[in-house]
Amino acid sequence: MKQRLKRIVPAPLWDLGSDAYWGWHNRGRHLLARTLSPRWASSRRQLHSYRDRHQGQRCFIIGNGPSLRQTDLSLLRSELTFGLNRIYLLFPELGFTTTYLVSVNDLVLEQCADELKALALPKFITWRARRWFTGDPRTIFMDTDYTGPEDFSPDASGRLFEGFTVTYVALQLAYHMGFEQVVLVGVDHSFVTQGPANTAIVSQGDDPNHFAPDYFGRGFKWQLPDLAGSERAYQLAKAAYGAAGRRLVDATVGGKLDVFPKADYKSLF
Repeated sequence: MKQRLKRIVPAPLWDLGSDAYWGWHNRGRHLLARTLSPRWASSRRQLHSYRDRHQGQRCFIIGNGPSLRQTDLSLLRSELTFGLNRIYLLFPELGFTTTYLVSVNDLVLEQCADELKALALPKFITWRARRWFTGDPRTIFMDTDYTGPEDFSPDASGRLFEGFTVTYVALQLAYHMGFEQVVLVGVDHSFVTQGPANTAIVSQGDDPNHFAPDYFGRGFKWQLPDLAGSERAYQLAKAAYGAAGRRLVDATVGGKLDVFPKADYKSLF
């Protein structure tokens, strides 16, 4: 039936209808479920409660690059921090956890849901992953999206563009919470593994792209980075922070990202 219709319907109309269908499939069904869910209502209340909670304060957003092994993370013990994705693999070694954790990638969330749910800290998770996070009172759902308009939202209780990297979502959350100064560490913006952006692959061995060889170790399914897309999003964050008179710097040791002003990590303490 699909092939028959495709032969009859003019290509431009077919493409338009296909885009509309998949737009509904990927987002509309989540919006419908959200309107009926008390879990979303609770998350929205929590997101509102975080608005300007840390006004005027400083935070660190910790990436997962190999440079973390050249970074004295013990200096962050008393700081307000956002951890991303599988940063929790470092917690036993550090002796402390990050203040918050952010994760929006479907492949990471599906494969690591049990580990994430076991963490006793506030976790900001995409609404798409709700089926894997039942019964976890520490999960706060966000309306994140990897399609549609590329923008920066100062209000995390609304739609958040994912910007091809969870770091961008954390930057929007930090803005929402009122942080005056945001420092990036461990955001290497450099990957050994090469291939088409956003392609899903299965790891064939130790992970050379993150701080631990088992981060995306053998058998783990993950998506290749979109560094160009991430840079476009980072430019949006830079403009938003600058317009508000807030400071956003990159203190990654040896990082390859050149969007933000650089800072010497140790000089910040």
